[in-house]
Amino acid sequence: MTPYDVSLLSVYLKPGELHVTDRPAIITTVLGSCISVIMFSDRPQLAGMCHAMLPFNGGTNGCDVVKFKYVDASIAYMVRKFEHQGVRRSDIKVKLFGGADILYYIEEDKERHTVGKKNITKALEIINNERLNLLMSDVGGTSGRKIFFFTHTGEILLKRLCRKTQRSFK
Repeated sequence: MTPYDVSLLSVYLKPGELHVTDRPAIITTVLGSCISVIMFSDRPQLAGMCHAMLPFNGGTNGCDVVKFKYVDASIAYMVRKFEHQGVRRSDIKVKLFGGADILYYIEEDKERHTVGKKNITKALEIINNERLNLLMSDVGGTSGRKIFFFTHTGEILLKRLCRKTQRSFK
């Protein structure tokens, strides 16, 4: 089986979704200000990816109600799922993507704490506090990303999405 085997299960994550599997698969999503936290382990072989939209759940609703919309709830769920399958935290490998600043329209907005920046900050805070092994990240900037995650190898194919020139209409 090669990393790019066309017979692999294909999963597309929409915003607020999460997928954890012990089967070889390609998990794909498209990110702007949202982030994807990817977790995987070699033994036992387990992999997961979320498409989180906001940094934290400020309400009382649990993960099941909000469909993994939040960074904090998504990471907590994946860590629990990995531990339940016998994976030690020290063996969980993590990759982080997204958090672009795609919603500003004027130059001064670049310095604001955008949703993308807040998502990145929250994810890094939790990864650090949970003592997870962050292998790599590609975050921030002003362009979106399309992520292809090969669960059986841990490999990522990242396609950076170009911003179209904004036009003014009078």
